[in-house]
Amino acid sequence: MPATEHIRKKLNDLPHKPGIYLMKDRFGTVIYVGKAGDLRKRVSQYFHPSRRLGWDLKFNALVEAIHDFDVHVVRSEPEALLLESKLIKEFHPRYNISFRDDKRFILLKVNLKDPIPRFTFTRLKQEDGARYFGPFTDSGAARRTLAIARRQFNLRGCRPLTPNQADYKHCLYANLKYCTAPCIGNVTREQYLQQVVAACDFLSGQCEELKQQLEAEMKKAAGTQDYEKAASIRDALADLRRTTQKTSKFERLPYSLPLAIDPRKDLAELAKALGLPSPPQRIEGFDISNISGTFAVASLVSFKNGRPDRANYRRFKMKTVVGQDDFACMAETVRRRYTRLKREASHAPTFSPAHLPADESGKVEKWKSGKTANMPDLILIDGGKGQLSAACAELAELGLAHIAVIGLAKEFEEIYRPGEKAPLRLSHDSGALKLLQRVRDESHRFANTYNAQLRLKKISESLLDEFPGIGNQRKAALLKKFGSVKRLRLATVEKIAEVPGFGGNAATELKKFLEARSILA
Repeated sequence: MPATEHIRKKLNDLPHKPGIYLMKDRFGTVIYVGKAGDLRKRVSQYFHPSRRLGWDLKFNALVEAIHDFDVHVVRSEPEALLLESKLIKEFHPRYNISFRDDKRFILLKVNLKDPIPRFTFTRLKQEDGARYFGPFTDSGAARRTLAIARRQFNLRGCRPLTPNQADYKHCLYANLKYCTAPCIGNVTREQYLQQVVAACDFLSGQCEELKQQLEAEMKKAAGTQDYEKAASIRDALADLRRTTQKTSKFERLPYSLPLAIDPRKDLAELAKALGLPSPPQRIEGFDISNISGTFAVASLVSFKNGRPDRANYRRFKMKTVVGQDDFACMAETVRRRYTRLKREASHAPTFSPAHLPADESGKVEKWKSGKTANMPDLILIDGGKGQLSAACAELAELGLAHIAVIGLAKEFEEIYRPGEKAPLRLSHDSGALKLLQRVRDESHRFANTYNAQLRLKKISESLLDEFPGIGNQRKAALLKKFGSVKRLRLATVEKIAEVPGFGGNAATELKKFLEARSILA
């Protein structure tokens, strides 16, 4: 597709640095993850019309589907490779195939509790008390570095878990004098363990002394025109640097939402944009869903530290609102949510700051402010001024007017704030706006899903109304017994006959009636 003005602007802002890029379709779904040594050059290639003739059908389809993209800068190409692999496994983009086999990078493992600890390679990290190093993007470099470590610290390279004297007779490492041979008592286990611990420090990156030693040997060999030896040392030094290079750890990302590479940065940006005293740790988002006033429901989604906290999602079926009134629905939902939280807080154990240890000043401050752990730092309402006003009125009635609350109107992504006439508009590239969009879109999805479930259930239950002679009382008895029409269709005639009013032929007739209908319950 030709680059839009929005994409062209993002391309101009890309740095000439290594990193990963994520191509997204118009729904915000990640469809491709790639890595680059130079982000600006690599990503720009997707939007060069002159390159189009050389693309295959699959690549053409990918480019046509791109609506937006995100990038994340890293420190090196190996780090980009690691992050690319992680994101492909989490997002499963439909245009990626290289990492679909779930292949893992190589790790180096040593268990210091073994009788004679040994270093081994593995691709799976387990909770077994062992120490792990890696992952390594270059397995060859990792194996050559381990060989250097074995020579430097006189470590064993044999395979037996607990080698003995018979193994020692055929041991290559013993014959070459690489290993101190703890298997025959040349050194004690404690002495050998010190060698292993020193090797662990070396593999953790504490290898400057050896690097300097290798560099000196390389220069000396080059000075004596022993270029073959100098090249060998140069390669060993390069392997050592690749293997011991530090890489960042990347947290798991929510697979069903648009990407959030750095949620802390987004939260800090959001706090600055809204004038909040600190980044909001907990955000709660509300949305209303109904069809022509029927099946009016609401959703509440919770985000903690910028990520979905699904254990605290809630859904509401309207109890007091009649007809289609989104403002009243929002008021009822906010009232019910925070009335419950206040009630739970009032029953929670209380404590006096006078009895707290001096080092728990944070708890004292929380006690002084009267703030409970369950209350959000920011409330996001899906809608404009009307929905926001309805929510603010209920919060004020409950004595919670101090909680920050905003509305996000979808058409122009305008942010409405209490007491402010003009809406706030953030850049569409803003991490703060993208965070709010994730909360809003997730609350919208959750509300629509609940609405669809209720409609499907109603359609299923209405099937029973077609059964001759059934009344509300017998229909309610069936649903109470089986829970849904879907389960009722799976029940035997004997089970149906256990329901009051369905003895004799009634159970058999109902079973035949349900089998004759193909509607999904």
